[in-house]
Amino acid sequence: MRAATTPAARPSAGAPTVSVYDTTLRDGAQQQSVSFTVADKLAVARLLDGLGVAYIEGGWPGAVPKDTEFFARARDELDLTASRLAAFGSTCRVGAAAEHDEQVRALIDSGAPVVTIVAKSDPLHVERALRTTAAENLRMVRDTVGLLVAAGRETMVDLEHFFDGLSRDPRYGIEVALAAARAGAGAVVACDTNGGTLPGAVAAAVARLRRALDEAGRPECVVGIHTHDDAGLAVAGALAAVEAGARQVQGCVNGFGERTGNANILTLIADLELKTGWSALPGDGPERARRLAELSAVSRTVGEIADRAPSGRLPYVGTRAFAHKAGLHASAIRVDPDLYQHVDPARVGNTMTMLVSEMAGRASIELKARELGIDTGGDAALLARVTEAVKAREALGYAYDAADGSFELLLRAALGELPEYFRVESWRASIQARPLPGERLLPLGGDTPTDSEATVRLWVGGRRRAVLGEGNGPVNALDHALCEALAQTYPEIRAFELTDFKVRILDAERGTRSIVRVLIEITDGERSWSTVGVGTDIIEASWEALTDGHVVGLIKAGVAPR
Repeated sequence: MRAATTPAARPSAGAPTVSVYDTTLRDGAQQQSVSFTVADKLAVARLLDGLGVAYIEGGWPGAVPKDTEFFARARDELDLTASRLAAFGSTCRVGAAAEHDEQVRALIDSGAPVVTIVAKSDPLHVERALRTTAAENLRMVRDTVGLLVAAGRETMVDLEHFFDGLSRDPRYGIEVALAAARAGAGAVVACDTNGGTLPGAVAAAVARLRRALDEAGRPECVVGIHTHDDAGLAVAGALAAVEAGARQVQGCVNGFGERTGNANILTLIADLELKTGWSALPGDGPERARRLAELSAVSRTVGEIADRAPSGRLPYVGTRAFAHKAGLHASAIRVDPDLYQHVDPARVGNTMTMLVSEMAGRASIELKARELGIDTGGDAALLARVTEAVKAREALGYAYDAADGSFELLLRAALGELPEYFRVESWRASIQARPLPGERLLPLGGDTPTDSEATVRLWVGGRRRAVLGEGNGPVNALDHALCEALAQTYPEIRAFELTDFKVRILDAERGTRSIVRVLIEITDGERSWSTVGVGTDIIEASWEALTDGHVVGLIKAGVAPR
């Protein structure tokens, strides 16, 4: 863990600075179904360092074995250039001296240059959770901070339940912060632990804390803000705190965190850099712009590492953050994209996307074609035909706003530019129950095993091919048969992998006679594309989506018909 041993400097090119403190690896991992391995933590730390956050909270050494291992490996495997690594822990135990507390000693032994401890700042929690006195809690804060500072650690104190505590006792939370500052803490962080404080109340309390530190002769002690999103106000509360005097913001990538999550640190960075006069990233103007353009990539990569795909609707970085569907919007965007976008998506590493649907007009079709790299030549008649075709097919159940690949095929067909890679003669899929010897076939199926197979007959490369495929269900069997039938002529198809499969019944009131929509996503490892199929049953709709998906993939790979 080779990093500077002094507090993180933040070159600002004239802009006042706010330090970014990321707690994805600790607080973010408290989200249900999110768990990082040690290797994951190291990978995320490198990403955050590349982005330029000031502090990376790595976990709780001494309390969590995996976190202890992370800090041990970080000494040799992390070469941080922009960030400082922080270990998280708590104050010493009630009635125990800090120097004899094994948990506090583990924080020092972690080798992390920064230590953040959590302290009770709400008298109700001191009494009921710690089961001690207000005075003893202050002693625990003073002794723990003093020991860490004496050990050469940059020390910060998270003031747990700070805002709720002030509503019960307007003085005690301030006293805890002052005790920490007088003992040498470099920052005290006001925590909206329950996530229910309104931005105005956050601003008033932070301003009061800042004044108290200044009046106590501790202007060097930074005020930080740590917000949760239980009321949907985490980012708003953090920004209000900055305006009131906070100079450190804490949060998690993609808003990970317990319950509804923490403030999304990527949104905070973008808001500070693009909407205020504050600098949240290091470097001069061009350097900060380069780092800012990494936001979307960091969102996606951390989501992949955590196996939690980020919502497409995340501000700034989501795949739908700059997606436009209404025809009215498209007409204006064709004139000037900024008319319906609050920032240029390229500034945060994102792109504008046009969604084609029954709401589309000719402007939407033209812009989407341009996005796909297809030249319509401004042909008004062509655009009108495609627009009407989209509306008619969406009335049947197709959803082109979620299936760019299928729209591309429709558009190419209208232009007379749709390549014919193969011609289907017939296909069939079946599933057969196979009771084990001696078992009776139960009317409701029970746990009876099944076999699925599919036969595909098509013409490809000038030859007729008939292939039998087996799989885990009839759709998987069809996929295997189709791929095998095409792969000898088009080996590129072996790289295709189906990554998502969604089924929706469109008119449930008709029961088993309902129309079904199937959306699939395919990737070749570099690109992903989606197609849609509609039919009277799942297999029929799936076959349409699968065949379209393979055609789109071959087009994207630049393959000519053979």
